[in-house]
Amino acid sequence: MSQAQVIEPGGKPVFYGVPASVWHKARGKEEGIEDEGLYDQAVANGFPAPVAYVIADEAHAVRAWREYRGMTQDALAAAAGLSKPFSVRLKAVSETVVQ
Repeated sequence: MSQAQVIEPGGKPVFYGVPASVWHKARGKEEGIEDEGLYDQAVANGFPAPVAYVIADEAHAVRAWREYRGMTQDALAAAAGLSKPFSVRLKAVSETVVQ
């Protein structure tokens, strides 16, 4: 097993350097854990599992629900009484506000 390099200015560990292969394995596990947490949180809040899965995969909630209900963007806009360009713009604005 390869060793991590510890950078310790003043005797206090500040950074750890690890081989790329180790980093990629660890990074993949971290992302999986984050996704599982988002999924569990969504299901706990009453979201149907397919919607929770799409949201955990970092899709926008509007898209997740629209696809769950089998709606196109046009159908969603019509159901909401909005033009498609306006509904798409609302989604884009909400994405920038949330991030």
